[in-house]
Amino acid sequence: MESFHFFKIILSLFLLLPFFSFPLHSHAYDYRLPDRYFVNCGSKSPVWVSEYQRTFSGDDPFTGDTSVVEDPNFPESRLAIYKTARIFKRNSGYEFETTQDGPYTVRLHFYPFSSSSSPNLSDARFNVTALGVSLLSNFAVSNSSNLPVIKEFLVSVKTRWKLRIDFIPSQESSFAFVNAIEAFPAPKSSIPNDAPAVNNTKNIYNLSSHVLHVIYRINVGGSVITPKNDSWWRNWETDDDYLLSPISESNKYPGTGAPKYPNGGATKFDAPDFVYSTARGLNLNDNKQTINLSNITWRLTVSNNAQYFIRLHFSDIVSSSLNTEQFKLYIYGEAIVVSPSEKVGALNTPFYFEYVVDSDASGFLNVSVSPLLGTGSYCFLNGLEIMQISKDQVEVPDESGQKGKSLVRVIGSVVGGLGFVFLSGVAVWFYLKPKKKKAKPVEEQSVISLGPNMKNLGLKVPLSEILSATKNFDPKGVIGEGGFGKVYKGTMRGGVKVAVKRSEPGHGQGLLEFQTEIMILSKIRHRHLVSLIGYCVERYEMILVYEFMEKGTLRDHLYNSNSDQQSSHSELSWVQRLEICIGAAKGLNYLHTGLDVPIIHRDIKSTNILLDEQNVAKVADFGLSRSGPLDQSHVSTDVKGSFGYLDPEYLRCMQLTQKSDVYSFGVVLLEVLCARSAVSNLLPREQVNLADWGMSWQKKGQLAEIIDPWLAGKINPGSLKIFGETAGKCLQENGIDRPSMGDVLWELEYALQLQHTGLPLDPHTDVSLQLPLPVFRRLPSHIMPNSEGEDEDSQTRNGGLVVSDSEVFSQLKVEDAR
Repeated sequence: MESFHFFKIILSLFLLLPFFSFPLHSHAYDYRLPDRYFVNCGSKSPVWVSEYQRTFSGDDPFTGDTSVVEDPNFPESRLAIYKTARIFKRNSGYEFETTQDGPYTVRLHFYPFSSSSSPNLSDARFNVTALGVSLLSNFAVSNSSNLPVIKEFLVSVKTRWKLRIDFIPSQESSFAFVNAIEAFPAPKSSIPNDAPAVNNTKNIYNLSSHVLHVIYRINVGGSVITPKNDSWWRNWETDDDYLLSPISESNKYPGTGAPKYPNGGATKFDAPDFVYSTARGLNLNDNKQTINLSNITWRLTVSNNAQYFIRLHFSDIVSSSLNTEQFKLYIYGEAIVVSPSEKVGALNTPFYFEYVVDSDASGFLNVSVSPLLGTGSYCFLNGLEIMQISKDQVEVPDESGQKGKSLVRVIGSVVGGLGFVFLSGVAVWFYLKPKKKKAKPVEEQSVISLGPNMKNLGLKVPLSEILSATKNFDPKGVIGEGGFGKVYKGTMRGGVKVAVKRSEPGHGQGLLEFQTEIMILSKIRHRHLVSLIGYCVERYEMILVYEFMEKGTLRDHLYNSNSDQQSSHSELSWVQRLEICIGAAKGLNYLHTGLDVPIIHRDIKSTNILLDEQNVAKVADFGLSRSGPLDQSHVSTDVKGSFGYLDPEYLRCMQLTQKSDVYSFGVVLLEVLCARSAVSNLLPREQVNLADWGMSWQKKGQLAEIIDPWLAGKINPGSLKIFGETAGKCLQENGIDRPSMGDVLWELEYALQLQHTGLPLDPHTDVSLQLPLPVFRRLPSHIMPNSEGEDEDSQTRNGGLVVSDSEVFSQLKVEDAR
């Protein structure tokens, strides 16, 4: 009867819904500048602040153990909100009623003036929290050279919460203070629900449950913007102090008119007109510019090993006419293609990109723009925002932090209203319903849904066994880290060494990649493809276990993986390098032709080619792979892979084919030959892209001029000629002009035989009469070759599979491990 009576109430509420009007969606255009809360701390009376065109109300009477101090020598030139301050000797703070769901701006103003009747404000050491999340830790204004100090945060709240801000002295003898507080609703677009991680396009990060601390707001190519000239009272600084190299004034672009904001796109609340009306960039077609740069780079100081939200603002005021040109945006060396015409389809039209990125141990974050050679002649950036993401999530306030409301106010405060009433009804019905059985605790449940096909693979490994192998994920065992999570070295029962790739618990990041890797590697076994031992989905864990590759990545043995510059030398001989390339080619050829359904790897690079103790190469990391019929291309809505290795045809047409892998492999061949990275922003413009630079020498017939100095005089000229021609064929602009992986493998085998025999390459002699041809055979995916009666060399040459489940597992020891 109770349930029936409750549903009668719910039915009545549904009948009332047509009389209420509430929007289902919110947009930045709907935003209105608020009138509260603006607090003049320590003051009994309000003050008008012209910079904000708003009144800051006094905070007296204030309940709590606090005191007030006033500057006796206050100059009239200073904003009135810095005349007084409130001092906290114990944990105390402010509570603000919230009027809407979504992001709130919280700005804290600090000005440490001197007063004989109070402690020196510069001596204050304190923490600040909001909704249980740390905003400032052991904060001291004495560490700041510019006054006033304004700290800005974005906090997501619910209307049923009170926004509480606490000031907590760091020590018993210390104190906290604040001069003014702003706490008001921000545009809904200021905190997106999700943003992709820049180093893994499949990794979506949930931002709405975290606090964002504004570290930088930069008006690129423009002047300082004060709150008076911003759409919601933000400060923007110039980019001059952050340029990595001196840039000519000709690289600044002033706008020729007001920005044309697109419907449903960027608005003046995302960035003001002043940001979108100025830019800094390169234009190779501009005769007024002296082009001696390959890119423009901004270097910003950040905390080590922290997470940041980055918003980059663009509006094409550089081009003279709309075109289809593209340029590259680099964040920590990871490249993103920017295509203004595809994004907005008009000049002088704002748009922005948003990403999440993990900082490294360098203490800097580099952002660059560069023309995309072959498809573009210009690049630009208008604005840049960087915000640090809180490690902790916002705490839901308890009953003491909630507001009492009438029924109508509850309905009106929820987006759509309808969903809230329905879900409330269901929740209460379940609460009133007799409980039959106690549910399992959350920690006993698997929160990852893999589907029946994956559950039946027989590869599941108990979490207890993985914990034992990794010594409870001992930090000392970490051998790599990427967007998916950390990679640990472990030892399974029986002494088998493994590489354990663990997702970040609780985030559910990389689920698609996780599923793809399992489904592909569970179907294949090949001497030159990394082997999967199993996976684990227990509690909140997603874990992959691989064979361990003792010698790590190919790149580790070619050049310093922490530098864009070429290392002093690589100790791999030319024969070893050829054998490694041949092994990787065999693995790729098997993916393309040896299975019932061909597989396109889509992320071939030197860090995804791993080496065992005998330098046997194995292709790894199948998270981005695609399967499809041999005679069809895959049309993708977004580009995935690693820049420097990406097929230009794939970039232009969004069509993914096996020839895309061939192009990427061609870049690897040049890395092997030249012992340098695929992309280096620190080199002169013509050398930035290895594929372009290498092929310019190949076309001149002078490839020997740029080889690894360690190899000088050690390569048979015929072997080098065949190798260089093979790389050149792989790097053809159009996929139809590139060879298959089988053809590439044949050429590499031939280059190796020339190196072994020392025979000169006679252009008038049929090579087939001099050397035996390599033999290939196609194997259906369900057939596992029998190694009995065949030696290892014949198995390898014929694509044979000699890997068993007990063999040593692969190490994904790369900084971009997913």
